[in-house]
Amino acid sequence: MTSSAPLSRSLFFLSIFYGGMVCIAGVLGNKQVALGPLAVEAGIFAFLLLVAVSSAVAELHGRAAANRLVQIGFVPLIVSILLSLIVLALPASPEMAPERIDAFTLMMSGTPRIWAGGIIAYGVSQTLNVTIFSWLKREEGKLLWLRAAIAGVLSQIVDTLIFISVAFYGVFPITELLIGQMLAKVVLSAVLVPVLIYAFVALGRWLDRSTTTS
Repeated sequence: MTSSAPLSRSLFFLSIFYGGMVCIAGVLGNKQVALGPLAVEAGIFAFLLLVAVSSAVAELHGRAAANRLVQIGFVPLIVSILLSLIVLALPASPEMAPERIDAFTLMMSGTPRIWAGGIIAYGVSQTLNVTIFSWLKREEGKLLWLRAAIAGVLSQIVDTLIFISVAFYGVFPITELLIGQMLAKVVLSAVLVPVLIYAFVALGRWLDRSTTTS
């Protein structure tokens, strides 16, 4: 029987980091932040890190490994949602201040459409990001910054369209929200994602080099 190859340090680290960002993105999304004239939900920062990490894994370990990372990411995402629902259903301690109970409920509650929108948008946009990034590598070669920007922008456009449509269509007019969120995410993706991917790729290569020299 042949033993499987050991997990590289870069893939181990990036996978753990990815799982953490999957869990925290929904919590951060409860706050809207102002970035100059742009207003964006703060969960975008975690999602940009998810885009950068999945692209870095595709660059270092190939498209198949990056797709597996995205698929495994459904586990912490769904478990964190289920845990939130369980904790919300459990009675609060009588020693807990009422204002803290109200704040926690407000922060952690969500409608089924919001939960579904988050799960669907995550799966489609992250898979699309890996697909475009990997395809452009074959077509455009070493232009990492260009591949990163194109894949990041397109995947975030799709993420916004899916999430807002699933979560809020028919509840209130969504055109203005779609345009604002899409503009903010496109700008942030184009500016930040290439830099983040370069950083994660460099970190991954350093981790793997330290393995071979130790």
